[in-house]
Amino acid sequence: MNEFVIVGAKVFDGEKNLGQVDVHVADGVIVSVGGPRVTGVEVVDATGATLLPGLIDAHTHTDAAMLRQALTFGVTTELDMGSVPATMIPLRAEVEADRTFADVRSASFSLTHLDGHPHQFRKGLNDPVWPTATTVAEAAGFVDDRISEGADYIKLIAESGGAFGFQLPHVPLEIHAAVIAEAHARGKMVMAHAMTLHETEQMVDAGADGLAHLFADTAHTPEIVDRIASANVFVVPTLTPLASIVGLSHSTDLAQDPRVAGKLAPELRAHLSDTFGGLPASHFDMALATIAALRQAGVDVIAGTDAAALAVRGVTHGASLHGELQLFVQAGFSPTEALRSATSLTARRFGLHDRGRVEQGLRADLVLVDGDPTTTINDSLSIRAVWRQGTRLAAASTLGSR
Repeated sequence: MNEFVIVGAKVFDGEKNLGQVDVHVADGVIVSVGGPRVTGVEVVDATGATLLPGLIDAHTHTDAAMLRQALTFGVTTELDMGSVPATMIPLRAEVEADRTFADVRSASFSLTHLDGHPHQFRKGLNDPVWPTATTVAEAAGFVDDRISEGADYIKLIAESGGAFGFQLPHVPLEIHAAVIAEAHARGKMVMAHAMTLHETEQMVDAGADGLAHLFADTAHTPEIVDRIASANVFVVPTLTPLASIVGLSHSTDLAQDPRVAGKLAPELRAHLSDTFGGLPASHFDMALATIAALRQAGVDVIAGTDAAALAVRGVTHGASLHGELQLFVQAGFSPTEALRSATSLTARRFGLHDRGRVEQGLRADLVLVDGDPTTTINDSLSIRAVWRQGTRLAAASTLGSR
């Protein structure tokens, strides 16, 4: 039996601070939080540290190498927002058996036009032909096929090119609405890629459960904030790639942090230091104001990065989720609210009821960090130890391990 007790740490349980309490783990599960000191088992001295639930990145496009990298940064689950099942199905089987990877959930193929987004970026990558729906009558078949591939949720791409400054063919709204209805009829949640205000309005009105990006083409209005809040739609704003698109140095600074640089291969450090550029900084300022307004309205705002190996400049798996939390705090979230957005809140909205909190009976997906990120969010990167289902990541894989 793999059994141990973590002592001396302050514990953030995913919702609130519990103070300094013991956490007892056995066979990959949290046995108790607090209570009398357990004896006769391995003791992990966590003096001076804070224990957190394993972090969840709510928007990635991933592979085996990136799941390993994510885990070194305390990201114990990634939510993949579009993948090829021929790759994802065997990867999920491998991840299930090997706890040196972050866990993963997936949407399988996203619904998009055969010549729509993201195909303009994927030329020459030898992709298979992505399935799609070209009529309302094909909506049910599209959903059923994704479920048969193991999709945990359905992903739609509502993208006419406005966010990129050019026109793209796209799936008509009535087909998106039909797919949402068919997915809901089968108990599946629907995530929607929408990067303009107009497309966001359409996806909210069509019944999407979550938005995989935040619009940044214009300032928010009270009307759109109210529509999102009234519909109980959650938002994954992916501020990190937006910061790259406007040319901010946020990710460059992150790449130079020794707690990050020491875990990344040179090409990944260079990739994280890079930016897209092209949009004025005012777009990022509008996005910060929008998520502040959404927060004020009670909308669930969830942390995700859109990390996709080397495909999205200025973003990398694992490290960028910590950067995203820093941007949440910049937008007015408290450090505790930011941490909640990558732990308990994400788990609740995605139906991951076995993780996201430090609580009796849940998976022992845990991160131990020096300092206190509930008061200083930057401390989330000071990783001392990571456990996935009670298995501790080898010390050589994490800086500052003890």
